[in-house]
Amino acid sequence: MNVKLIAHTVMPEKVVAAAAKLCYSDTGAMNLMDGLTDEKAGNFVEMLSTIGHESPIEHASFTFAIEGVSRSLLAQITRHRLASFSVQSQRYVKLTHFEYITPPEIAAEETALQLYDETIQNCVEAYRKLTEILEAKHYQEFLHQGCPEKEARRKAEKKAIEDARFVLPNASETKMVVTMNARELLHFFKLRCCNRAQWEIRALAKAMLKEVYPVSPALFAKAGPSCCSGACPEGKMTCGKINEVRNEYTTLKSGKFPDFSE
Repeated sequence: MNVKLIAHTVMPEKVVAAAAKLCYSDTGAMNLMDGLTDEKAGNFVEMLSTIGHESPIEHASFTFAIEGVSRSLLAQITRHRLASFSVQSQRYVKLTHFEYITPPEIAAEETALQLYDETIQNCVEAYRKLTEILEAKHYQEFLHQGCPEKEARRKAEKKAIEDARFVLPNASETKMVVTMNARELLHFFKLRCCNRAQWEIRALAKAMLKEVYPVSPALFAKAGPSCCSGACPEGKMTCGKINEVRNEYTTLKSGKFPDFSE
């Protein structure tokens, strides 16, 4: 897994503070920005968090490049509907160099790993054969329609892989660009940093938090699973490790970042 913050709102905490101050001020946002120091902005953002005034933090957005994650993860992260996604398409991109994600529990068990790898390779071989069969069929069809040879091959390949991809597994590696505003990110971290979240999206959430916290420590001072800023909401389903979790995120925010990408 490779996660990189590639863009974000310039001076996010000042933007959020100015937006919030505007609600109670008779002056404009530009004048409010001019009077904000980093310290004042940070203090104001922390105050917003304390009183639960969350809408102004939507003015700060963060964009991530994400690679080395599975299509299974893609199905989970796109449930966060207040985010924007651009994803590498299996319909338009022919998978000539197939990469896939192996769950740690499978990787740790030799017999399971052997079965897993064999199954993946069977899927890849089926994809290759289906692409070959369908491409040959569609190529002849496009030629008969009067397409030039080069155009016929291009169209035939695209039409072939959009059907052949149906045999590819959830383990298939994908790449995406994801943008969330700060409010949605905090919600995302609350759900996906939890120990009860699925392992891959939990690793992604931690890696994303590792990227954004140094950029805006006031906005993400309370970022992490729910138990970092209050009681565990999971009831009888709790992991029972609240102190360990709190220590982990205290360490993360101290700048001693563990590597969440492995």
